[in-house]
Amino acid sequence: MRGLSTFTLKMIAIISMLIDHIGHIFFPEVMIFRIIGRISFPIFAYVLAEGIHYTKDITKYMLRLGIFALLSEIPYDLAIMGSVLEFSHQNVFFTLFFAVLMFWAYKKIEHHGLKTGTLVVIFLLGIFVCRYLNTDYCDIGILLIFAFYMYRDKKVGRLVLAGALFLGLTGGLQLYALLALPLIALHNGEQGPKMKSFFYLFYPAHLLILYIVHLIV
Repeated sequence: MRGLSTFTLKMIAIISMLIDHIGHIFFPEVMIFRIIGRISFPIFAYVLAEGIHYTKDITKYMLRLGIFALLSEIPYDLAIMGSVLEFSHQNVFFTLFFAVLMFWAYKKIEHHGLKTGTLVVIFLLGIFVCRYLNTDYCDIGILLIFAFYMYRDKKVGRLVLAGALFLGLTGGLQLYALLALPLIALHNGEQGPKMKSFFYLFYPAHLLILYIVHLIV
């Protein structure tokens, strides 16, 4: 089947993220690094939404993201914020964790037949918590994951909605995130090699390595 597997999309996302962080740390004045880096988050949001749909155990999925959010905070603070612990801004794993927590709570409540307005309340609460903690991508992150999940059966509609979110809620450099949408459109539904541990470990590991290299050079 032609197109891009989930594995390929993840590889594109982490390579894009790596380029972005290299640019942020070593070449902050060279915008092409940051432009390429904007591709990563929409892909991560899309893959996460797919993961929420297909996972057999959303609790384990959520806890795994929570653990790596905590494990990644010091490497993130060192590499991006320049200190051992910086509480003014939190890494992107926290945004992903709260997104899954939001859907976990909704599924629990939905099981008891409480649907009306529940998702909206949980959704707004998720945004409030992310905004309070100032997590990476915050509002747009939660909204994007929500859009990809709720409209996953409307392939064109979800891309249009995702594009509208970025056009309406962001500006400047973040608009280059729209470049990720054609790649997402090429997703063929195939999983490809899983390598789950690699993708989770890559985030804190590459930040720590970049920080060490930055100290050396």
